[in-house]
Amino acid sequence: MAPQLPTRCWRQLQQPSLQSLTLALTRRPSPSALLLPRTTTRGVKYGWSTLPSRAKPTRFNQVSSGLPAPTTGPAAALKRRERTTPMRTGVLAIKKGMTAFMGKTGSRIPCTVLQLDKVQTVANKTRASNGYFAVQVGLGERRADNVGAPMLGYFEAKGLAPKRVLAEFHVRDQSGLLPVGVQLMPDWFHVGQWVDVRANSHGKGFAGGMKKHGFKGQGASHGNSLSHRAIGTTGPSQGGGSRVLPGKKMPGRMGNERVTMQNLPVLMVNNELGIVVVKGCVAGPKGCIVKIQDAVKKPPPAQEFIEASRKVLDERFPDAAETLTAARVKHLQLKEMRKQGRIEDILAAGVVEGGAGAVAAPEVTV
Repeated sequence: MAPQLPTRCWRQLQQPSLQSLTLALTRRPSPSALLLPRTTTRGVKYGWSTLPSRAKPTRFNQVSSGLPAPTTGPAAALKRRERTTPMRTGVLAIKKGMTAFMGKTGSRIPCTVLQLDKVQTVANKTRASNGYFAVQVGLGERRADNVGAPMLGYFEAKGLAPKRVLAEFHVRDQSGLLPVGVQLMPDWFHVGQWVDVRANSHGKGFAGGMKKHGFKGQGASHGNSLSHRAIGTTGPSQGGGSRVLPGKKMPGRMGNERVTMQNLPVLMVNNELGIVVVKGCVAGPKGCIVKIQDAVKKPPPAQEFIEASRKVLDERFPDAAETLTAARVKHLQLKEMRKQGRIEDILAAGVVEGGAGAVAAPEVTV
């Protein structure tokens, strides 16, 4: 047992001495001690890092300084996909059905008829604005009553009627872009060319394992009851984790998936009927929308044919640029009229270009 301290010892510990009090009162605190509780413990404004902010992290990582070209970014991505991206844009078509051609030796060649319905270029996507090169193509027409106001303004600025379907086709570089408003005819392709056709397959609804994945099924006898077409067990036990592994083939929705039929030769091209006939079958039911573009796994069309088709397109639509400019000016004028509330009176009177009943629109600069 520890010995007890005398009372005088406790008194000295509890009451400070006069000398210690005098020293504490006469000593002045340093300025740092007064500011210490008000300073933050962090070295920088945000976070615990002490590194300075880097406004230009790639300032010294440039190709001009002798370093190799970067493998990331839009330019590198376009370079990697250069060989698998077609040089020209594709077209939209409607699947009309299948028929057959008779070969020279009497063989029957199944083929699919695809019809082009007022296929026009609507817009161009460039690397500077969008990060890639592509051509937006429209098919058919829609009633203005069934189109929203934003899309009506979009087509009005292009000088085109509302399209039924819009789709983009990636092209390799800027040379694959086309003027806005030109119409692509079936002679955009030639007989013997290889094309890729993409469409959504026929939807079959909910299907079982035997129909969807080709399972054999279970035994028809020996005590099997109401499980003849069932898929059986779906997950292992113990060693496999007693769970259903990801990717297990099971019953579910069948069809209505994007299917690409590659390397189909073109058998016939007819501008009067507006059809392109390709060999073989194409996914989807009759009346579905399909995409036709140059094959990526076959050599592209000859450079002479590409130049000739582009020349024919320019001859058919020589005023495409002027028409687009005029449509944009007219769109801005109508937009200003709508803001002023004059569009209803103008439509009631009838706007005729250069006629007696024409209404003067405010001047708008483009």
